[in-house]
Amino acid sequence: MAITKEKKKAIVEKLTDIFAKAPSAAFVKFGKLTVAQANTLRRTLKEKGVGYFVAKKTLIRKALQSKNTVGELPELEGEVAVAYAIGAHDTLAPSREVALFTKRFEKAVELIGGIFEGAFIGQSTALALSLIPSRETLLAQFANIVNSPIQRFVIGLSEISKIKK
Repeated sequence: MAITKEKKKAIVEKLTDIFAKAPSAAFVKFGKLTVAQANTLRRTLKEKGVGYFVAKKTLIRKALQSKNTVGELPELEGEVAVAYAIGAHDTLAPSREVALFTKRFEKAVELIGGIFEGAFIGQSTALALSLIPSRETLLAQFANIVNSPIQRFVIGLSEISKIKK
């Protein structure tokens, strides 16, 4: 069924708003998803603070024309959706969460590029960004690294005290 011009305008406006407000976005190829998997994907992304919007590639390109983005738009092939960060708290969340679903659903979802810090990024860069852990995880790792020497020092003192008894 064809989409009316009013519906297309509404979709382009929504996409333009998404690209204007979201600090990052990921382009997702989802052609092999089942309905149950798609529902799981949407629900989980929403819980993680990531929006998910499906649109035609031509409408996505049209919405991106109004945004001043550096670089070249990655090749959008197949059925494409946009995963975007809802808040500015975790700009890497869209690519990271989609990459997790790529592993979980055995390549039914594919990360094909995105927008990060006002520039288009290709698939390889998007996959590299998806490997960076969340802020909370990074802070926990940092705390562990800072605490480790102190902890080892205390263990050493404890062992020395055991020997002298």
